[in-house]
Amino acid sequence: MTVPRATSQPPAGLIVTLHGWGANAEDVASLLPLLNLPDYQFVLPNAPYPYPYSPVGRAWYDLRVENMYEGLVESRQLLTDFLESLESTTGVPLSRTILCGFSQGGAMTLDVGSKLPLAGLAAMSGYLHPDALTSAKSGIPPILISHGRYDEVVPLKAALKARETVQSLGVAVEYHEFDMGHEINPQTLEVLRNFVVNLIG
Repeated sequence: MTVPRATSQPPAGLIVTLHGWGANAEDVASLLPLLNLPDYQFVLPNAPYPYPYSPVGRAWYDLRVENMYEGLVESRQLLTDFLESLESTTGVPLSRTILCGFSQGGAMTLDVGSKLPLAGLAAMSGYLHPDALTSAKSGIPPILISHGRYDEVVPLKAALKARETVQSLGVAVEYHEFDMGHEINPQTLEVLRNFVVNLIG
């Protein structure tokens, strides 16, 4: 889903936003006005799999214990192909594209985004897949990690581990903790907005 912009000028950059497990692109779209980035084109892909507990939710891969990570390999490839196709459909290169995601979408962001020449990656309430960065080459884009101290779904230690792992690879990391649970609050959006503006302008 591509969100139409109010102006006909070419976009300053692209912001591709990945929803969490059981959400969908519409959920993310409601937050975009709060980001206040009118010069950017937002692209909100829906995850490829149905969510097992609701007819409208989508999943990047299974998170149920018995099928943990099932579908991840396929989703990785689909998302990579999609991102690589964006320049031809939007005219905006990957070097002016920011990939961000919430929760499971944040995990997909760190995984797929670390292998592409993007402007930056932002993981909100996310985590690292077990082998996400083992094959990542040098040149991982700058990363923003934001997380709630009281997150009851993805514990804070997942964010700390992600920060430590990417720092050990020499990647530029900006890290923020907030007094919140598993959610996106106005402060999260503010640090995301600043991250985008600082990287792309």
